Order: sequence, then C-alpha cells, then structure tokens
Amino acid sequence: MVRRLDGKVILVAGAGAIGNELASRYAAEGASVVLGDINEELARSTVDRIVSEGGRATSTHLDGSDESSLGAAVALCRDSYGGLDGAHLNYVAFEDNLADNGVMELDLASFDRLMHVNVRGFFLATRAVLPEMIKRGGGSIVYTSSTAAFDGGRQRVAYAISKTAILALMRHVSTRHGPDGIRANAIAPGFIAWPNRPDIYTPEIVEHAKLGQRIKSRIGHPNDIAAMGAHLMSDDGAFITGQTFAVDGGLTMRP
Repeated sequence: MVRRLDGKVILVAGAGAIGNELASRYAAEGASVVLGDINEELARSTVDRIVSEGGRATSTHLDGSDESSLGAAVALCRDSYGGLDGAHLNYVAFEDNLADNGVMELDLASFDRLMHVNVRGFFLATRAVLPEMIKRGGGSIVYTSSTAAFDGGRQRVAYAISKTAILALMRHVSTRHGPDGIRANAIAPGFIAWPNRPDIYTPEIVEHAKLGQRIKSRIGHPNDIAAMGAHLMSDDGAFITGQTFAVDGGLTMRP
C-alpha cells in the first residue's frame, strides 16, 4: 500500500465498524494513530491488531461529549507522537435511529442526548484539536456526516438535524481556519455494512438498500469510507476543503 501518511499523527475519535477501518487504513498508509472510543476495549482490540502488523497506534478511552476527555486524547497524540496533523471525528449517538419517530413523536430527552453528542460533542472536539494542529502548521479535519443530512427521510429527524449541523461546522472551520493551514471536509456515508453485525444485514435488507443505489453489485463497506478519508488526510487532498463527499454508491446525486 502507498504510504501517503508517513510522518503524520492522526486522531480517530470513534471506533466501531467505520472507525476501526479508518484507524487501520491510516496506520497502513504510515500514520501514527490514536484511536479513542467510549468503549476503550473496542478501540484496544483494533490497535493491538495494527501494532501486530507493524503499525504505530495507541488506544484510549474517549467520551466525545466530554471536553476534558477530548483534551486528554489530543494530549496523548502530542505526548506519544509529538503533535497532531489530522483528526477524523467519527463518533455518533443513534437515539432515534430505529423507531419511526418524526418531529411530533420523538421525545425531547432523546433529542437532547443526540444533540449533546453529535452536535455539541463535535463542536467540542473541533475546539480540542484545532490548537495542536495549528501549532504544527496546519492539517486536515474530516467529519463523518451522513446522507441523512440531505436525503429528506421521513425517519431519524434528530439524527438528520445533527448530521446537517456537522456540515455547517465543517464549512465554518474551512473558512475561518484555512489561513491557519487547516483543511476541513466531510464524508457522508450511505448504507454501510457492519462486518461484526451480520444479523442486521439480511439478504432482504441488502437488496432493499441496493434498490436506491446506482451501483447495484454491492452495498458499502467501511473500507470505502476509509479510502476517502485517507485521500482527504493525505497531501493528495491538499487543495480540497469545505466539501462534502457522499460515499453511497450513487444513492444521492447533488451538484
């Protein structure tokens, strides 16, 4: 694999299906990676595999809604590897993900919890990573959004609001901190399989997901997101900022 990320230090905030693949891809391309999650064991198992394959990685407990936890993760990047060049903010709360709740049905406690993590948490994470990245002369922030931000679905109203808010934050950062050498972009995944949850992805669900895609041969995989993330983290993406990239098999098409 081409090592486009040699010498870079990247924080991946949020493990799981996509986060684990992000950390693995960034390490395989030469980055030193800190992978954090509220479930540190989930992050540690991925880091152990990365290290066993010759990569450089460290796991940590990271609560994406807590300012001190985010600050500690950034400090770990600095203390372990000398600084911070990239941050991929990837954690999420799914309070309204499965129920058929709209604006009239969703309870306010669930709405508030989701906003606390997905919006306030990403705001806090951005504030945590920017100073260290600016100190290094700049870097790349990648936000995981969702096609829910612009597909006009009838469900997941709070989730869609939060993923739209992330895009506004991304554009603000790219504009205000572009002169500091900061690039900010977002990836909007479509229907992405979770390899560790085959029970969710029955043949019927997979076929239904493919109906809306222009690519019919398969649904998305976490490594599709990781491939785009690696491009945006690398110098190959050095002239890209303020953009949202839908990685969704053609499910959505926007100018």
